[in-house]
Amino acid sequence: MMKTRKITVFDIVLLIMMLGVIIVTLYPFLNILAISLNNATDTARGGIHILPRDFTIANYTEIFGGNANLLSAFGMSVLRTVVGTITGIIASTMLAYTISRRDFVFNRPISFILVITMFVSGGLIPEYMLIRDLGLMNNFMVYILPMLLTAFNVIVIRSFMDNIPMALTESAKMDGANDFTIFWRIIIPLCLPVIATVSLFLAVGQWNNWFDTYLYARGNSNLSTLQYELMKILDNTNVSQGAVTSGNAEFIARQTNPQSIQMAITIIATVPILLVYPFLQRYFVTGLTLGAVKS
Repeated sequence: MMKTRKITVFDIVLLIMMLGVIIVTLYPFLNILAISLNNATDTARGGIHILPRDFTIANYTEIFGGNANLLSAFGMSVLRTVVGTITGIIASTMLAYTISRRDFVFNRPISFILVITMFVSGGLIPEYMLIRDLGLMNNFMVYILPMLLTAFNVIVIRSFMDNIPMALTESAKMDGANDFTIFWRIIIPLCLPVIATVSLFLAVGQWNNWFDTYLYARGNSNLSTLQYELMKILDNTNVSQGAVTSGNAEFIARQTNPQSIQMAITIIATVPILLVYPFLQRYFVTGLTLGAVKS
């Protein structure tokens, strides 16, 4: 017969603490969701917590119904996120593998230059001039090339690779494998946790970025992204009240206001990343911890 574990005071206290952490973690998101699904006039009264008091989808109807480019902008955001993440991972892992090789002559100088870029930047104006002179204005590659390599991502991946025993690569070389074979068949499979972690960093950065669209691609409507379109909607949303005269004056309020639109936009921008994160979560902590500890 199996013994049932006796519940102690410590278990109860721990359960209460964990419930508190869950509530504190979920409350902001649930509050945003409730406001986005609540009538704007009622929201102005305040007091909305985790459930909408006067349920409506008017806020989302205002966003999707008032912007015909939203669907194509969503597709462009997905495209830049997928392409940018894949190319960024390939470039970062290849550079990280190169500078992780102890027999590489320029290991330290390149690593030093990478670290310097984390503290010193040329600034926005030189970057704009460089993008313009490279002919990337209103070009899809403006979403890919500037974010292709990030010093932080390369260093994280390299730190993870430093923990891989050299005996693996040396034995592969003795069997006749070249560097490219070692990289794709040995290093990459062993680095899946850190690759998943960096992929999440890249995907979130690509998905959330709207400023590069504003600076470099607003002249081409086909390159407009979801975040940029949502930013324009939020910027153009004004609370207006007026009177409708049809015999008697009737005071009416619009069904949306900036706060309601802002909360709905937050939900639209956040949900896609929330759907992706569970698939990468099991690699996330492993990739960060193993990549941060050197044996």
